[in-house]
Amino acid sequence: MLRLFCLYFSFFCAISLSETDSKSLPRMVFKETETGSIFKRFPLQGHEKPVKIIADTQPGIITSVGQTHLTFFNFQSSEKTPPEQKVVWEECKDKGCEYNISVVQRNGRGSTFLCGSSRVETKCCEMDLTANPTEARCYPSERLQHITQCIKRFITKEGEHSLFIESGNHTSLYMTSSGFGENVGIHRFGSRRLAPQSHNKEQHFVGLMLSRREDSLQNRIYAFYKQKNQDTDLYSDEWIPFVSQICLADVGGPKNLLQNKWTSQMNARLFCGDPERKVHFSELVHVATVDADRWEESKVYALFRNEWGVSAVCMYTVADIHEVFMKSSFKEPKTESKPNRPRECVLNSYKLDGETLNNIKEVSEMEQWVKPVKNSLPLLVYRHHYTGIYVDASQHSGNSPYTVIFLSLAHGGIHKVLQTENDTFLISEYRPFDNHTHIGGFFLHPPSSKLYVSSIKEVVEVDVVNCEHYGNSCEDCVLSRDPYCGWNNNRCTAETRDPQQKMISGNYKGCSRRSRSARLASEKEDISKVVLPSGSRYFLQCPVSSLHAEYTWVTPNSRKSCSPKEDQCLLLIESMSSQYDGDYECSSEEMGYSKKVVQYQLRSTAPGRTVATGFVWVCVAAALMGSFSW
Repeated sequence: MLRLFCLYFSFFCAISLSETDSKSLPRMVFKETETGSIFKRFPLQGHEKPVKIIADTQPGIITSVGQTHLTFFNFQSSEKTPPEQKVVWEECKDKGCEYNISVVQRNGRGSTFLCGSSRVETKCCEMDLTANPTEARCYPSERLQHITQCIKRFITKEGEHSLFIESGNHTSLYMTSSGFGENVGIHRFGSRRLAPQSHNKEQHFVGLMLSRREDSLQNRIYAFYKQKNQDTDLYSDEWIPFVSQICLADVGGPKNLLQNKWTSQMNARLFCGDPERKVHFSELVHVATVDADRWEESKVYALFRNEWGVSAVCMYTVADIHEVFMKSSFKEPKTESKPNRPRECVLNSYKLDGETLNNIKEVSEMEQWVKPVKNSLPLLVYRHHYTGIYVDASQHSGNSPYTVIFLSLAHGGIHKVLQTENDTFLISEYRPFDNHTHIGGFFLHPPSSKLYVSSIKEVVEVDVVNCEHYGNSCEDCVLSRDPYCGWNNNRCTAETRDPQQKMISGNYKGCSRRSRSARLASEKEDISKVVLPSGSRYFLQCPVSSLHAEYTWVTPNSRKSCSPKEDQCLLLIESMSSQYDGDYECSSEEMGYSKKVVQYQLRSTAPGRTVATGFVWVCVAAALMGSFSW
């Protein structure tokens, strides 16, 4: 009974940790049907969903790499049928061989590295996607020889994570293998083939990160994954989040011990939650990495979920991860001996002594957990079902540092979130698809500020610098808190260089009196005059823009608040009569800023009654109310 109480207590703590008011909603929602200028789309015709989408150096041009075909999309062209090319494996084109592509990596030479598998073998090659030939030819190369030879009998799987690393004339492919079985873990293909030790754990990888050091001997890869909890207790978490470290210099052990196996792998649990409230998030969903000039300051943004359907994002630095692997003790091995095993990467792992290698074989997990930077709480906790994360860490004008986070939703939407040193703010939600759909992948092209989102049927370009949709006033623009925008030349625009703008704080007090006067004058002029037959039923509509605002109807007889969770705040007049004649005003209030959204002047008609000039006769009126719950 006590454990059951603790479980329910954790649930209510998780709910209280998340935002419970309108701030847990996106401030604005942009739908494809309402704001078409934000979205451009192409259908995916005839072939498989994308394995990966690659952006060209030119804005608006991307390539979708499918299992057997390439499709080229030009979002700046009016052509609606994108060219499609079948991948030709040049090494065996005369045999008519086909391989399903599962690995796509851009390399430092401008070409693209591909690997594909048939039922019996895997091949790798290089392709120049910029050439756009009649046929997409993939050529073997001498520098890929070692990768090709040792990956041949390894069947790759779609959806796994990989890194293609070049060092001088040497190339290596690092790749994850998720699931349950002897091959589960991190693999290296190249001149030194390494594989994980056999184990009985179910693991699912969500990301790989290369960490380069001043001394190249210390270069590392970090792998992030969730592991099925082998504790079958009813109240145990289903998943455990982990980060693993491996050294690029690792060559495995000698013939009799850990040959062709990792000797540098160490694993540590990740923590995300609030220890004081006994709340944590155990299912690692996805990670996004942000590189820095100093390796210690590189960041990992990790997306978690718990069994109650609440999502959270925690941020770690590579310094946080490195410190645990360097200083934490290992979980107790079964043997009494505890050799002084190396924490740094070694020049030749062949030469490690037998006692150390046996210890490495027996235990690799650290006692200490990796905690978020400065032991901080999650950056955000929302009751949304997030499935992926992407981070744009660009620094814009102004002295305040910030980060823009994009989160994909299970129903096919994208949330744009502002994260500052002080708080996290849900700027907007983009709905690029007409219906609920699963997002296969998404990424931002920073030079053009375009987000590319793919489903099984479509590829959509989303303009995330959609400043003009925030409103026509300085206050509306600044309240958006969109760091991509600013108020300049009497409009909300990305073309602003005003150092006084405080977009990320949402402080609209700096808006000029001139701007406010122009807005008030516009409000006075914009009055809809409507005449209604006596006894008629009618809805007055007030469009909802900001879901963070409070909306109020002021009528000749009452004052009524209205829910901001709807596309419209509707006011129903059951039966029109002269007692309802007069002025009706819908206003909004947000962070102390009030404005008139819409104004009506109503008049009823009766036999023999005259209607003043300027009023519009309404015979039949109907309104459809859109729900926020998409």
